[in-house]
Amino acid sequence: MPEIGEKAPTFELPRDGGGTLTSADFAGKTLVLFFYPRDDTSGCTRESVGFSKALAAFKAAGAAVVGVSKDSVDSHEKFVARRELTLPLLSDENGNLCEGFGVWKEKSMYGKKFMGIERSTFVIDGDGFVRAVWRRVKVPGHVEAVLETVRNL
Repeated sequence: MPEIGEKAPTFELPRDGGGTLTSADFAGKTLVLFFYPRDDTSGCTRESVGFSKALAAFKAAGAAVVGVSKDSVDSHEKFVARRELTLPLLSDENGNLCEGFGVWKEKSMYGKKFMGIERSTFVIDGDGFVRAVWRRVKVPGHVEAVLETVRNL
């Protein structure tokens, strides 16, 4: 579970649209890596659409934005098409990256406990170090807060 100032876990994962993305693809660039529980749920949709709509502003600030969940590539492709998303979504079906970032947590809903992704966002600099962390993210205002942080790096 990396904290601010620590090296972020590396990755190589399949993405929507085919192919893979690796942490090395973002060497020398700022990366906003957001973990979300599930494609096509209300909060995840609002968050993914929000990051997608702000993608040009993130690019202008020198940052790439990538979403991660344990959903399959096929699920991601349907989600991207249905919501007209413009950012890559990585499929971490085996959960290794979620574990590496410490976002695979015990959760509770209606008194039942289960394991799931805790909505979290990490800003990683071009050298692979974590520069900002948001855990247990509440969607309203989150994209704007991340963008402001990226602009101030």
